[in-house]
Amino acid sequence: MLVDLNIKAFLEETASNAPVPGGGSIAALSGAVSAALTEMVANLTIGKKGYEGLEEEMQQIAKDAAKLREKLAADIDRDSDAFNQVMAAFKLPKGTEEEMNARKAAIQEATKNAALVPLDVATDAFNMMTMVAAVVEKGNKNAVTDGAVAAMMARTAVLSALYNVKINLGSIKDEAFVKEVSGKVQKIETEVTAAEKEILSKVVL
Repeated sequence: MLVDLNIKAFLEETASNAPVPGGGSIAALSGAVSAALTEMVANLTIGKKGYEGLEEEMQQIAKDAAKLREKLAADIDRDSDAFNQVMAAFKLPKGTEEEMNARKAAIQEATKNAALVPLDVATDAFNMMTMVAAVVEKGNKNAVTDGAVAAMMARTAVLSALYNVKINLGSIKDEAFVKEVSGKVQKIETEVTAAEKEILSKVVL
């Protein structure tokens, strides 16, 4: 599994001529890094003098960020697996009309999944912005720049994942599906940059 590789091996695999891991997996990785940084700032706030009133909130953020970190780390492989399923569908036999129809259906189904996986990544990374905002505004001021990086990595995860959603939507024939997913993409895409800007405006150095 990609997620089990060390950093050097993962980067070498990414740099190779293999199609995966690609941008979708990197989007998930970016989201996992954002979650880890958010969790770190929360943990650096817990038990620290002057932050006693935030103990319960920071413990909850650390817990929620840990769950997202694990989920987004798993998405590194989910995204690559989704791409591989699309490629496998293209390799299905097409010698008869029945085989051709089955192949077309399999390609469409796999491509839908390849769009939904990064949409899930983008949604999780966007939802994490609330936690990032909390640790930046209220958390340990000595770690405020770590929170700022968490915000930027979350934004990167969102926009990167959405690019992968959009490129797959271009191959999907189901108009209702495309319309529904496109609406979600547009909403998140519009809001994430504003959310990042708002968070970074609270970083005082």
